[in-house]
Amino acid sequence: MISKNYKWYPIYTRSKAEKKTQLELEKKKIITYLPLKKAEKQWSDRKKIVEEPLLKSYLFVYISSKEYTEVITTFGVSRFIYFSGMIADIPDRQIADLKLLLATGVDLEVSELAVIPGEKVLIKAGPFKGILAELVYLKNNKKIVLRLQNLGYSIMINTSLSYIERLT
Repeated sequence: MISKNYKWYPIYTRSKAEKKTQLELEKKKIITYLPLKKAEKQWSDRKKIVEEPLLKSYLFVYISSKEYTEVITTFGVSRFIYFSGMIADIPDRQIADLKLLLATGVDLEVSELAVIPGEKVLIKAGPFKGILAELVYLKNNKKIVLRLQNLGYSIMINTSLSYIERLT
C-alpha cells in the first residue's frame, strides 16, 4: 500500500484512548502506528510493567487525503494535528527513526518544553546510528534532546557526544 499519495499524519485522540482508537482505525483497514514505551506502575499490592503511549493522546495514521473523513469520524479521534494552518504530515524517515529509538529499549524521556532550535546533527555510532535530528539541548556531554519535526515534542536520549556529527 506504499504510494506517493499516502503519508503519515499525527492525530490527537481522546484522553487515555490511544489503544482503543488504534483498534477502531484498524477495523477500518487504516494503517496506524502507536509508539509505546514500557513503564513500571505501582499499585497498592503489586508492581507491573505496562506499555503506555510515548506521546500522550497521539497516534499516527498512514492515509491519503481521501481517507481524512474516515479517520476523523472514527470513535476516539479528536482531531488532526495542524502545523502552520495545515494538517501536519510526518516524513516516512521520522516514523522509521521513532521506531528505531523505541526498538533499542533504552529509556526515553519526552519533553513538551518550548526549546530553541539548534544545529542539525547525524548520530554516527551507537544504537541510534543514522538518525538525523536537530540538537536542541546538551547536558554533561551525554544527554541530548532531539526534536521531531511537526510534532511539538522533543525526545531526550542518553548518548555520547562523540557519536554526534555536525551537519553543514
